[in-house]
Amino acid sequence: MTTVRTRFAPSPTGYLHIGGARTALFSWAFARHHKGQFVLRIEDTDLERSTPAAVQAILDGMSWLDLGWDEGPFYQMQRMERYKEVLAQMLDAGTAYYCYTTPEELDAIREAQRARGEKPRYDGRWRPEPGKTLPAVPEGVKPVVRFKNPTAGAVAWDDLVKGRIEISNTELDDLIIARPDGTPTYNFCVVVDDWDMGITHVIRGDDHVNNTPRQINILQALGATLPQYAHLSMILGDDGTKLSKRHGAVSVMQYHEDGYLKDAVINYLGRLGWSHGDDEVFSREQFVEWFDLDHITPSAAQFNTEKLKWLNAHYIKQTDPAELARDCAERLAARGVSVDGGPDLAQVVTLYRERVSTLVELADAAAAYYTAPAPSEELVAQHLTDTARAALASLAARLKDASWERAALNQAIKDTCTEHGLKMPQVAIPLRVKLLGVPQTPSIDAVLEVMGRERVLARLR
Repeated sequence: MTTVRTRFAPSPTGYLHIGGARTALFSWAFARHHKGQFVLRIEDTDLERSTPAAVQAILDGMSWLDLGWDEGPFYQMQRMERYKEVLAQMLDAGTAYYCYTTPEELDAIREAQRARGEKPRYDGRWRPEPGKTLPAVPEGVKPVVRFKNPTAGAVAWDDLVKGRIEISNTELDDLIIARPDGTPTYNFCVVVDDWDMGITHVIRGDDHVNNTPRQINILQALGATLPQYAHLSMILGDDGTKLSKRHGAVSVMQYHEDGYLKDAVINYLGRLGWSHGDDEVFSREQFVEWFDLDHITPSAAQFNTEKLKWLNAHYIKQTDPAELARDCAERLAARGVSVDGGPDLAQVVTLYRERVSTLVELADAAAAYYTAPAPSEELVAQHLTDTARAALASLAARLKDASWERAALNQAIKDTCTEHGLKMPQVAIPLRVKLLGVPQTPSIDAVLEVMGRERVLARLR
């Protein structure tokens, strides 16, 4: 039985975005499910737009998501000799030919075709045919190399997502596979790479559907075994329009910065266009065990930020407080907030992990335990009235000698309420504003317990 081999082949012209990350995830999971290999290939032949920073951004994104590859990363720019070798073989075999048509001539050909109401395309003037006399080779013109596409029949494949797709060869003109300077073009490099690397399944976005018939024809001309193709539908934004930076088409590392856990992002991406019954929450291991191409929907998937937040909140609740505390400490340090000498951070995050949907919100809440509170004038005027201040002074006196555990702290607040003829919120809310600068927190006795006697009394003073 053939070993499954998939690949993720991004162009390093930007960061790894959500669409690319989903393609990588599906390719990785399919290989893992079938105990196969997952190959990472960097398609860096677009020299004007490819940058080392973009390559690093892709590698960083893959590493953060834990999408480990078995082979690579392979770089197309390092495989130029191999491409030139295959080009020479095709020129010798007559499946490719030199074309001396200049860009200006091509423009004129297309303009004339449009004027006649025809589809603009290369007219085959340099294509060698039996009995055909080719034009004289012009001086000083460097030729491109074109693939001699079949003129009869059709290209057909059973797409593992979209079903049967068939395109007539008359729709395809002779593709340029090498530029005048000899560098090969995208569609040609992809074909040679997939062939050399033994790729069995090409899982990619449906913006590549138009490339597939050309690639199949070149593979057949080379006598190569064809991979199976699965074209994933696009991802739409929350508002149903094409995903843009406005709603999600940002670097996956931005999700890390925005406080999303990688397992939540993986879980969410897994459900973008694929399903396993009604399961919404599943581990990475379950995803690999369940993943197949039969349950990928051929229609577009819609990104839903609220659902991602809901999932993230679920994962935060399940995460070990010590792990959350490590992440929180890093985020606070980046803001210049030190947790040294303050309350135990794992205890602080335990108070809040049920109440937040991102790690940024968790760091926001935790910061108040390590920095002086700064309530707004509005909050001070509303809650720190003379009555409230008198009650807090009584409470401070009680807390000096109280046993520092929740039941005793709660009793101290209740006794203060009784002494001053106040209800619990009339003491608890001013206490929150005084200690943390906000009117809402977890249970106030728990807050006091975690904050510690010295810090509480210092803030009440």
